[in-house]
Amino acid sequence: MKNRLRELRTSRQWSQGDLAEKLEVSRQTVNSIETERYDPSLPLAFKIARLFKVPIEAIFEDPN
Repeated sequence: MKNRLRELRTSRQWSQGDLAEKLEVSRQTVNSIETERYDPSLPLAFKIARLFKVPIEAIFEDPN
């Protein structure tokens, strides 16, 4: 699933570790989402959207 997570994270000058801490996940999870090797669970996607104060659709793009 395509996403804008890296763009949003770097716009706030957060490291992957910073974001992982805020989301209560590992840095590896953040890296895997950013590199599109892992699709987050729905609860995690909502948590990311709330953190960045944008709709889920502004972060994640449905490939279909």
